[in-house]
Amino acid sequence: MSNNMIRKASAFEILNHWVLALSFFVLMISGFGFLFHLEGLNSVFGSFNQMKAVHNYIGIVFTVSLLLTVFYYLPVSLKFSGDDITWFLKGGGYFSKKTETPPQDKLNAGQKLYYIFILIAGIAIAATGFIMWLRPPLADIRKWILISHFLHNISFDFMVIAMPFHVYLATLANPGTLRIMVYGTVPIEWAKKRHGKWVKRAE
Repeated sequence: MSNNMIRKASAFEILNHWVLALSFFVLMISGFGFLFHLEGLNSVFGSFNQMKAVHNYIGIVFTVSLLLTVFYYLPVSLKFSGDDITWFLKGGGYFSKKTETPPQDKLNAGQKLYYIFILIAGIAIAATGFIMWLRPPLADIRKWILISHFLHNISFDFMVIAMPFHVYLATLANPGTLRIMVYGTVPIEWAKKRHGKWVKRAE
């Protein structure tokens, strides 16, 4: 921690964040190709089979990257307090600049809930994707394939809807947040205003 900056994300967290984001983007594009039978994407990937292979192997990258986040996001995301409930009741201060929100941890209440949602949806996508790809020797495998297709597509849709909100909240709604995943540091005063509990422990 320097005189006016505090580190909020390590180099590994930054790298893993972008690996997760880019792998999801490739999965999203190729997933739309499967879901809507977009012939134009076949030429981008070379062929339908090539697109399927890319989708499957990038899925491994996505899964590993997602599971790695468990070590640094999940512990704090599972710690909800009265301050977090109050934060939600006040809308996180997003609806009025005059609203004072209670001090937050390294992740605010909204970020905690969002992460848990992404983790659950991501695990559902990964698990069902591997079932469809590897077809394990399960009893009544056709039933499991159908269930996996349904859960895979539903989870995919939820994540595609959630991602634009994540990008908006990390940029336009909260100026200064994006630099966390570029430089890893933020101004101390900025952090005190948004993550007071965490700054108090870090000082």
